[in-house]
Amino acid sequence: MPSDRNRQFIDFEKPIKDLLEEIDDLKQKAEKSKVDYSEVIHKLEASVIDKRKEITQNLSSWQRVQLSRHPDRPYTLKYIDKMTSNFVELYGDRNVKDDKAMVGGFASLDGETVMIIGHQKGINTKMRQLRNFGMANPEGYRKALRLMRLAEKFNKPVITLIDTPGAYPGLEAEERGQGEAIARNIYEMIRLKVPVICVIIGEGASGGALGIGVGDKVFMMENTWYTVISPESCSSILWRSWDKKEVAAEQLRLTADKMLGFGLIDGIIPEPPGGAHWDYNEAAQILKNYLVPVIKKLKQIPAEQRVSNRIEKFGKMGFWEEE
Repeated sequence: MPSDRNRQFIDFEKPIKDLLEEIDDLKQKAEKSKVDYSEVIHKLEASVIDKRKEITQNLSSWQRVQLSRHPDRPYTLKYIDKMTSNFVELYGDRNVKDDKAMVGGFASLDGETVMIIGHQKGINTKMRQLRNFGMANPEGYRKALRLMRLAEKFNKPVITLIDTPGAYPGLEAEERGQGEAIARNIYEMIRLKVPVICVIIGEGASGGALGIGVGDKVFMMENTWYTVISPESCSSILWRSWDKKEVAAEQLRLTADKMLGFGLIDGIIPEPPGGAHWDYNEAAQILKNYLVPVIKKLKQIPAEQRVSNRIEKFGKMGFWEEE
């Protein structure tokens, strides 16, 4: 987790940044003058926590989108590192190559062996390029499906962590069957005979999210979004400009509370005050505390019943009228 001095801030986090700078100044003064400012610093640190809570209480849809993309936000490998042990990463789709935008492997979660798969964006410019900014190619989705089938073979639960601006839209991805790969994953995930839990930990855009998003339980973390298109792309299509992205974010109803209201997800996982980027350990522990009991509960249901429930769950989604 970045130190306070190395943190990055988005526009509405400026009051927190100002408080942290004030704390930093006082610490430097105390070091130089040997004057005890500890009481004042302690009060300011408490104010930072309060300000983090206050700022995230009434965020707009667009601000939630901004938080989901926060440069300091933890990605899949960070959650794996913080909440599991003995992670063994597996590579390749046995067809084309290994897609670095999709990671996965066996790990131990509270003593339970699970297959954990997710998008990985990269923590700096070089790594983001290597990870293709979390936009998987067809081989990424085929790798994910290979790992799910491996988990099914050994009767191990599957956890997917979703964080992508969308599947990679390049010509070469389409040539290798991007649409077919995502559709195949949706079809196969519905039929998996092991428990499947999907969690949106950041961005959940379009088919890129759906490609690993079909499960017995689908959760969203508090400051995430899930919809068919990004607000910027929606704005550019409807208004021929990105300037209406805030309006598009509201109209898309993409936040976790709206998704829960529509019945598209099963629950919202809270984050540390101010967002997951403030405390990786706490964010991972909260997520782990949600996952462990859900896995235990799902394992008690017969495999055929789980598959039947999954088909019924996704079959009922949406609103329509029959005449």
